[in-house]
Order: sequence, then structure tokens, then C-alpha cells
Amino acid sequence: MRLILMRHGETIWNAEQRLQGHDNAPLSARGREQALAFRHLLAELRPKAVVSSDLGRCRETVGLIGHPDALADARLRELGMGEWTGRRKPDLIAEHPREYWAWRAGEHYPPGGESWQDFRARVEDGLRDWLARTDGDLLAVVHSGVIRAALSAFLGIPQGRIVPVTPGTATMLQFDTPFSTEVKLEGYNFGLFAPQSAEAVSD
Repeated sequence: MRLILMRHGETIWNAEQRLQGHDNAPLSARGREQALAFRHLLAELRPKAVVSSDLGRCRETVGLIGHPDALADARLRELGMGEWTGRRKPDLIAEHPREYWAWRAGEHYPPGGESWQDFRARVEDGLRDWLARTDGDLLAVVHSGVIRAALSAFLGIPQGRIVPVTPGTATMLQFDTPFSTEVKLEGYNFGLFAPQSAEAVSD
């Protein structure tokens, strides 16, 4: 079985390089184009089931790709960013460089934020649960941080070694069973839109 992880389309806050966490910003015009373009890839992948994060940007995306009635799961939310929610990446790097890069490596979290370990555990729990419920391939419309958490949990890749995926692209993992430890990476950050630089892609 395959786990297909789609990152939601670009939001206005993504374009402004603001951290969103559990807050929401609507999709930008480019983000809506990305979601609509993904429908062509989805027609080839043909997942058996679709689920999404319960946050607005994922719900908007899942509707645009043709699955407005897909179930939502709060376990698939983005990392909670506490006091950094809404802050611009360049400002955080300028003001708190040590803390920012430690956060990116999973070694620090801002006041009121969620630890990397807790985040990774809830994402793994949610995704394995949905795989166990699905007789076939599963598409999960989620966030950049959720995809990094999944790669860390299932493949053992340190989160600081994973470049954020581009909005509107897919990452695909192969499982023998929902609780398999021998998970394989089939595709990363693929789709119809060219990847942006890591600096231009915010969570």
C-alpha cells in the first residue's frame, strides 16, 4: 500500500514567509492553481481513501482536488508554533538565529509551542491509524511539517536533514502493512510545479 502525502496549496502567509502552525490563511491564487493542477496527478494515482488535516488550508485544498467530503483529523495538523505563529522567517532568523535553527533541527520549541517529539508521535499515530482503516492506497492532504515528521518517523531521517516540500506537491511512501517498519520512499516533492528554494517555502 502507498501513503501519498500532499502538501496543501500555497497560502497568503506562505507567500509572506510567515509561520502558520495551527492558525490559518487562505490559499493564494497560486495555491489554488497548484491544487487544481494536482487533480491530473491524482487521476493517475487513484487512492482508495482520502483524509486531511482539519485546518482550513488543507480543507480548502482537499475540496479543490475533488474530495470536499474527505474526513478531517486533528492529528494531522501542522506543528504548533506557539508565540512564533504569524512571525516571518527572516525576522525570526535575524532576531533569534540560534533558537530558530535549533527549532528547525527539532531541538527547541518556542513558548507555547509543540515539541518535535510530541508532534512526530501524533503524526505517526494518525497516519498509521488511517492506513489500518484503508484497503489500498491512502492520500493525506497535510502540511510541510507533517511530511517531515512522517519521513522522520517512518524512514528515520533527522528532521533537520529534510528540505521543506513545495506547496501542491506529493511525497509517496510504500508500506507492506500499516505497521510495517520496512517503509520505502517512492517519490519526494513531485508534481506539476517546479520546486521553490527552501527560503521561499515556509510552513
